[in-house]
Amino acid sequence: MAVDHIRYDLLTQDALRGVVRSVLEDVAKHGLPGDHHFYISFDTCAEGVQISARMLEQYPKEITIVLQHQFWDLLVSDSGFEVGLSFGGVPERLAVPFAAVKGFFDPSVQFGLQFEEIGEPETQVSGEESKEPKAAQTNPPVPVPSAVVPEKDTSTPAAGAEVVRLDRFRKK
Repeated sequence: MAVDHIRYDLLTQDALRGVVRSVLEDVAKHGLPGDHHFYISFDTCAEGVQISARMLEQYPKEITIVLQHQFWDLLVSDSGFEVGLSFGGVPERLAVPFAAVKGFFDPSVQFGLQFEEIGEPETQVSGEESKEPKAAQTNPPVPVPSAVVPEKDTSTPAAGAEVVRLDRFRKK
């Protein structure tokens, strides 16, 4: 297998994170349109995430937040977003880099993105796989997104969604 020097997986990830950024920018400016609302999952231990110690104790690995009726002061930058939410009646301010986002879902239109971790692309050395141990690689795993798209089945009004993983299209 050839080495992907272009890193299409990273380019695709950045593009899909740009979708999340664009949607949140629009909501910050104009509010939520129609019935749209979002479930956003993120890694609470990722670099740049800012949450209270109370929240980190309660959600040591991952949390899913809902942006629907009760959120305030949504600020969006090129690298992430900040938002005010209430957890158990206690107001909290969260700062989340887009790199920490693991999932984004808008149930009103059955649209979602899921980001998975992958390692470095496989390489070949003289027709054989590299024998270098994976632990010796210097770059950390990078999340790769997969999209959730509506099914083509229209026999029922509330058709489910199929997760289409990019891995399905990669040569192995």
